[in-house]
Amino acid sequence: MMSKRLIASYVLDWVIIILIVAIGGGINWVEPYKRPFSLVDLSISFPIVTESVSTGILVGISFGASAAIILLVVAIAVPGPRGSRELSRSKLWMRKFWELEKGWAGLALSLAIAFLFTQGLKLLFGKPRPSCIARCMPDMSKIEQYTVGGYATGLGPEWALVGAGICTNPDTHITNDGFKSFPSGHASFSWSGLLYLSFFLCSKFAIRIPYLPIQGSQDPLEHRHTQPQDREMLPLHQDGTRAESNHTESSYKALHASSPPPSQPAPSPGFAIRNQAASPPNHLIIVAILPVAVAMYICSTRYAEFYHFGFDLLGGSLIGILSAWFSFRWYHLPIGRGSGWAWGARSRDRAFGIGVGVGNYVGDEGWKAAKEGRRRHEQEAPV
Repeated sequence: MMSKRLIASYVLDWVIIILIVAIGGGINWVEPYKRPFSLVDLSISFPIVTESVSTGILVGISFGASAAIILLVVAIAVPGPRGSRELSRSKLWMRKFWELEKGWAGLALSLAIAFLFTQGLKLLFGKPRPSCIARCMPDMSKIEQYTVGGYATGLGPEWALVGAGICTNPDTHITNDGFKSFPSGHASFSWSGLLYLSFFLCSKFAIRIPYLPIQGSQDPLEHRHTQPQDREMLPLHQDGTRAESNHTESSYKALHASSPPPSQPAPSPGFAIRNQAASPPNHLIIVAILPVAVAMYICSTRYAEFYHFGFDLLGGSLIGILSAWFSFRWYHLPIGRGSGWAWGARSRDRAFGIGVGVGNYVGDEGWKAAKEGRRRHEQEAPV
């Protein structure tokens, strides 16, 4: 049984993600800084257009659809045809659950980070949208009262820069939203969710540019040293911890039986270099590109419907791209070398943190409950 301490640490991970989302949502109700603007600035004089991709649709696509696809892929493709035949039913479902939880956790973390940064930056920059003047509904008779600078002599008072106090729109939410152009929330949210989904699909279906494998590289689940998901197979010390090396013959065989065979065995030395790798089928490119294409389409609607400038979309996209990359690598092995697997579990005694001088969250004590480890040792001890 997995340690309750370790389970609690992963529950806390989800609490942190939810807290990040809550903070981002709370920020949305804070009045933003409103940058002064000119009433004759044509770049912010566009009309208000009904958005084709609403916030609800955006969340449904970037979060809902992505989470559903991850669930479907894990249910069908994990742990692969060989692993499904060789693993026991309990280990099969444990591996499915672990990959699903890590897939969802990465998606949620990516969206949460992008959401928080985007909402915070919107408040700080206070940049007018292309439809800012239409949202503001300025009182033209009070230009001189709200002039803050930039008065052009001889061109009339309307050429001055004015503050947001000139706005008369009774709906303050619409007025405030007119000063939240940078960065684009639709861009950051769509890229953080859909690019993460693309990374996930590329990982699970080995969609990558061909490369020459490192000599001796193999499936991470086949590694013969201490792995997070296989540490329970190692011999016990007197104190209940598990040995980190010097496996016994029986533990080696047990570990070999519990792991699926390598997905890409190392080629024999006689293979020509050109035959040591090959490009994936071209139809898999569609699988990798489709989520990205949807994110691009969402961004295009925000420009065409006068919600953002091009620079706003680039800024939001960059936030989403970095969030997706960070969150995927936080929970998953590299696409080119990980054979589609997520990282294993932290160790029981390092569940909540490690001190200075300890460089890894994986130790030799494994992730089993401490009492269970000592009980197994007592059962295996010679009489």
